[in-house]
Amino acid sequence: MVPGEPREVSPREAEVLAGLAEHLTNARIAHRLQISVRTVESHVSSLLRKYGVANRAALVALSGHQPSPSARPGHVEGIPVSHTSFIGRRQERQEALAALTDAAPVCLVGPGGVGKTRLAAVLAQAASASFPAGGAFIDLTPVGEGFVLRTVADALGLAERPPQPLESVVAERLALGRSLLVLDNCEHLLDEVGDLVERLRSDCPQAGILIASRERPGLPGERVITVPPLAGEAETLFLDRARAIDPGFAAEPAVIAEVCARLDGLPLAIELAASRVAVLGIDALRVGLQDRLRLLSGARGRPPRHRSLRAVIGWSYDLLEEEERALLRRLAVFAGGFDLAAATALMPDTPPSATADVIGRLADKSLLGVVGGGRWRLLETIRAFAADRLADSGETEKTLQLRLRWAAGTAATLESRLDGNWAPQFDLVADDLRATLADTPAVPDRQAHRLARSLAHLTFARRFHREAIGHYLAAADRARDAADGHQDLLSAAATAVSIADGPLAFRLLMRAADQVEPADQTEEADQTEEADQAEEADQAEAAGLRAATLASALVVTHRYRGAHDRDPMSEHLPALIDKATVGVTPADSRTAALVATARAWDQDGLELARSAVEAARECGDVIVLLGALDVLTRAYARAGRMRAVQRICRERLTLIEHLPAHEPSAAAEIVDTFHSAARAELCVGDLPAALAVAGRAQREDPIGEHPYLSIPKTIRPLALSGRFPEVFQQAPAMWEAWHQAGSPRSAWMSTAISAAALAHGLAGTGEFDLWRSRALEMARMEDAASSPVLAPFAAFVDARVAVHTRAYHQAAALVERAFAPFAVRWYEAYARAAGAELAVVAGLPEAAERLAAAMPYAEQNDWAAACLARTRGILHGDRDALAEAVERWTSIDARFERACTLRLLPGRKP
Repeated sequence: MVPGEPREVSPREAEVLAGLAEHLTNARIAHRLQISVRTVESHVSSLLRKYGVANRAALVALSGHQPSPSARPGHVEGIPVSHTSFIGRRQERQEALAALTDAAPVCLVGPGGVGKTRLAAVLAQAASASFPAGGAFIDLTPVGEGFVLRTVADALGLAERPPQPLESVVAERLALGRSLLVLDNCEHLLDEVGDLVERLRSDCPQAGILIASRERPGLPGERVITVPPLAGEAETLFLDRARAIDPGFAAEPAVIAEVCARLDGLPLAIELAASRVAVLGIDALRVGLQDRLRLLSGARGRPPRHRSLRAVIGWSYDLLEEEERALLRRLAVFAGGFDLAAATALMPDTPPSATADVIGRLADKSLLGVVGGGRWRLLETIRAFAADRLADSGETEKTLQLRLRWAAGTAATLESRLDGNWAPQFDLVADDLRATLADTPAVPDRQAHRLARSLAHLTFARRFHREAIGHYLAAADRARDAADGHQDLLSAAATAVSIADGPLAFRLLMRAADQVEPADQTEEADQTEEADQAEEADQAEAAGLRAATLASALVVTHRYRGAHDRDPMSEHLPALIDKATVGVTPADSRTAALVATARAWDQDGLELARSAVEAARECGDVIVLLGALDVLTRAYARAGRMRAVQRICRERLTLIEHLPAHEPSAAAEIVDTFHSAARAELCVGDLPAALAVAGRAQREDPIGEHPYLSIPKTIRPLALSGRFPEVFQQAPAMWEAWHQAGSPRSAWMSTAISAAALAHGLAGTGEFDLWRSRALEMARMEDAASSPVLAPFAAFVDARVAVHTRAYHQAAALVERAFAPFAVRWYEAYARAAGAELAVVAGLPEAAERLAAAMPYAEQNDWAAACLARTRGILHGDRDALAEAVERWTSIDARFERACTLRLLPGRKP
């Protein structure tokens, strides 16, 4: 495929591509096109595949799209919108705008209420034209420790792409061009913000970074701009805000100056005071302000400016009616904003209509900010004041319980909508759901457990996979009985499996097994027969849960972990399973199926695998059946029966069609099914089918884009099809992403790098040896023969390139390698066929015998069948055999091989 000329770009994809050309985030594109962010992500993935590029920057470069003339040069998401004029700060604005042209981060530092956020918003708007790649304005007030990176990614419209680190995803976005990142209210997360900024400065030095905080971050080379209280502009601000309420307001300049001086020139205090002057008049305001200042002066441990700010807020609070005070106090528990339902949940004895009225009054008095979309938010300083009043009232514990009930109910409601458009609403409340859970002790509690479990499910569906594991573990800690805790640990383990973390999954499963270990039966002489039966039933249930969990752990050790990272405990699992199954009832068919599957993995053998599948079909659990079918594919593969493997994998593709992708256990099977099915189609030589499965995987994979895990599915069939330019585009992206992820040992992926070597070798680019050595590096091997997975594919590649380049000096050794016994036989047919052809064209004495030995593989692999037909034609001068090979190459779209074969048939048109 020629870069920049993709096939079958849909109208919707073209619209998404136009948005990318304007450097819009996925969220902005979704808003423009009125589709979900996830749908945008799916279109982006499809475009990346069709163009054969690895990232958005390359996609835009190849597309030829240019931003429309009406497009703004840069757009910074999330800049707070204000409907009042901005007064003063001329010097600070000039300094900050000038500093933003440098690479160092710019830090606005000043006390609370001094107007850092408003200044940062004005700066972001003014500077946006200098940052054509756009960016984001992010308020970190509601963000808890450990979630800064996640919040930044969300604001930029970025999704997780395991196993690539999320920080790399963010850096990749900010490196698209000159981008601006504004981090507001950072004082409670200085270390985390500092670490993130340092990493971003290293990876994308051209990005502008603006930080607003009460305390300087202390970053190397930072440009600190102190934001002081207003001086001469304070009176202008007071007069402007007072006249916005009462256009006829007037007062002596000296009196206004006195009021502003008593407010220490803090903009928030000035605006709050000005909002009341129309009601009280300037003289009453002066008197009231004087009383409040005297009442709150001298508060120990608080800086003077905070005393003044608290005085203004306290005075405003005292002017409220009791129902307004009560609601304001309780609203302090919401860090990320709230809607009417959330506010009503804190006032269970007040009708919703009355609560709505009180919210309106608080907003009118500037104590609530209107976020939009039926949501409000307390300014942080007001929230801190209200929290103190809540503590003084003795209502904190009751209010936190009401918030917990709201959070659990809200999370459960969102969980019930996972098949619909739930994500935008979740994003609005996620910070408060997290904060609510964090405030609950790790002790059994029904509401806390309900919240933790729902939040885990939601974050998994939102593709926050590591976070989901943490929430499942929190749920296990808060479960009121062992069965619930056991299920939470199983869900955590399934989440770990879905993101390819086998070692963690194993540890979680072992912990889950310990949690349901049957207790010793009590022997009480006076115990009734009914009690005995109930106790026996409990013992049988616990035994079944433990046996099933241990069986799952044993499966994980074989299915999702390499021999190099197996836990020593796995060696004892078969004996533990035997012991655990003693108390399992015959009616527990699911446990029986899991145990049968575990034994099939552990002991090998086709009959054991067939028995496991039969047991799984009887139990009726699709997830269990998918796991059993996987072990059956291994058994058939070891027997060299690749057509049977293909048949089973196609059944698995049918089974996953109706699975809920937002469920961790289902997601794990969906991901594995796509991986196995793509490999199975390749191993029977059906190259179009292999590419079709890879394409479906990119569209439907529930875990999201894999920077390097998804590319192997396409590189191998592309190389075998002779679509070399596409291989040359995708392979470097895969190699780079693998390095960025820490270069994990990846023997199964090394075959894709070996396929890239094949493409270079056949195309004669001169990079064959480079990619061949890279395959060994990825497999962590000094020679391919030492890697059970890589050995047959590498032997095939070396033999095929030797045939094409006529490098026969090592033909005997290469043929010997191609016909060696392979422990893993997935690509054995390719090795045998290419080895036989090399033996023939090199004129080796045993050529005929090698060809005869390879012929049975024609039944199992279409590519091998075509190659062997060509080899027969060469050996015997048989034009019919060569013509047969041409037809076979055509049927599997092996363009390069077809062209090579046609050259052996003079007079035959290509």
